Amino acid sequence: MSRFPAIGEHAQHPAYGVLRKVTPVASVMLADNPSIMTLDGTNTWLLRAPDSVSCVVVDPGPLDEAHLARIAACGPVATVVITHGHPDHAEGARRFAELVGAPTRAVNPALCHNADPLHDDDVIAAAGLRLRVLATPGHTADSLCLLLDHETGKAVLTGDSVLGRGTTVVAHPDGKLADYLNSLHRLADLPPGTLALPGHGPELPDAAEAARRYLTHREQRLAQVRTAVDELGGSPTARQVVEVVYADVDHSLWAAAEWSVEAQLEYLRTEN
Repeated sequence: MSRFPAIGEHAQHPAYGVLRKVTPVASVMLADNPSIMTLDGTNTWLLRAPDSVSCVVVDPGPLDEAHLARIAACGPVATVVITHGHPDHAEGARRFAELVGAPTRAVNPALCHNADPLHDDDVIAAAGLRLRVLATPGHTADSLCLLLDHETGKAVLTGDSVLGRGTTVVAHPDGKLADYLNSLHRLADLPPGTLALPGHGPELPDAAEAARRYLTHREQRLAQVRTAVDELGGSPTARQVVEVVYADVDHSLWAAAEWSVEAQLEYLRTEN
């Protein structure tokens, strides 16, 4: 869960239930779970080298039997990876593991099934590919990205750390803004032209450039929050700050905005 999309994005999407090839080694299937927080739905990624029979599945998504069955039919599945523990990415993982008999790996040990938890710089070798784990906490404490360096090109699966559209919520108190800024700097250092394969929204041609845009956006929001705190005086609540900083944003998104503002206020208190 994570972002601030435009309103009115909930019509039936033509990509539901369809496996779409994005690169020679990465395909995506969109889960039918659209909402204010999930955009058109969760992207479930299937990764396999051109000569591999098996695949790696990233973020099986919600507990939707039809979606999980369609992904399972694309197997065999060598391993399952979860980018973070929010239900729109991980709720269906245990059921999916039962369907395909594959281990499930994540940073959080509670999300792992017949496998060890993942750590920064771990390498997952499966389906003819090598995926390097980048620990990218901030959206959540357990957020990770997966760097895929194949002869056909470089890509990074970003989960909710970078989205194909909109901005990411720092899910306070689990998510920390200081961690998120550090993670964005790490993504901004990726080689130019590294394709971003996000957990929601369309793929982006340059993950590093997207991360730099996010950093600029965060700096602007922090400046707005600082100004709002000064204008409001005392110790304003997150809701009071939201009403000032997000006055031009649809009110249906204010509850999500409060998460990020709580994280920003905590960051400013620590910074001072």
